[in-house]
Amino acid sequence: MAAKIFIDGEHGTTGLQIRTRMAERRDVELLSIPHEERRNPKMREDLINSADIAILCLPDDASREAVGMLAGNNSVRVIDTSTAYRVNPDWAYGFAEMDKDQAERIRGARYVANPGCYPTGAIGLIRPLRAAGIIPDSYPVTINAVSGYTGGGKNLIAQMEDKSRDDHIDAQHFLYGLNLAHKHVPEMTTHGLLPRAPIFSPSVGRFPQGMLVQVPLYLEELEGEHNQESIHALLSEYYAGQDIVRVVPLAESGSLARLNAEELAGQDIMKIYVFGGGAHVNLVAQLDNLGKGASGAAVQNMDLMLSA
Repeated sequence: MAAKIFIDGEHGTTGLQIRTRMAERRDVELLSIPHEERRNPKMREDLINSADIAILCLPDDASREAVGMLAGNNSVRVIDTSTAYRVNPDWAYGFAEMDKDQAERIRGARYVANPGCYPTGAIGLIRPLRAAGIIPDSYPVTINAVSGYTGGGKNLIAQMEDKSRDDHIDAQHFLYGLNLAHKHVPEMTTHGLLPRAPIFSPSVGRFPQGMLVQVPLYLEELEGEHNQESIHALLSEYYAGQDIVRVVPLAESGSLARLNAEELAGQDIMKIYVFGGGAHVNLVAQLDNLGKGASGAAVQNMDLMLSA
């Protein structure tokens, strides 16, 4: 019997991408709410409680409201794509490659918090080194990133694409989060195993999908003796045995003159690069902000939960 999946918020950017990924699948039955009824609380409640898995593609408060609609006597499982539950210890964090046993946690969980796009890249770079004790507690971690504009949802997409709007954005590239208090920082801190918040500087480029996340490091400030090769070896070992997070060979990364943020657009994998040499390295994660950074991860988590 096909599993019943309800995407609450299916008409938004993330929801549409999830729906597209499942359009040809016969192992799931998509429960749908008409666009004109999307704000009908009774219809939403009925659909949420009749699903095997409800995927919430909603703002934080609306996600909390949807979770509150769950009847106490059913076993509906939930994947939430908002920031509402990402640091909640009662929810499994939906980054399956984050630890060796994280996929099993997701598989057995009732509640899964889908990661943010920037945190997926940042945690993917930082957590292995923190887990190994290589980045000390005192290290001032900085994270710099650029995303495709679809990461900002329908409003930013319209601002970037519709020149007739009064709030049209002409910039080819712009920084935001200038107060250094981006909503993803708690998630990066918690799941990056950091004792203090990193400095995070996000930006948006005039391209729809794609992302680069950078974590530069002073090698002499790390615990122990390290070079580009040893950092690369640690990351390669950490992510061995799966094919979603891929550590690029040093010979390949060393041959590059530039790195394209759009290279993985439309794909659900993430690549990790170790650039640099000498006293410094620059760790870089490359992904699609709507792929492994959002909708692709949600479908991956759904498949893990369905395999339980």
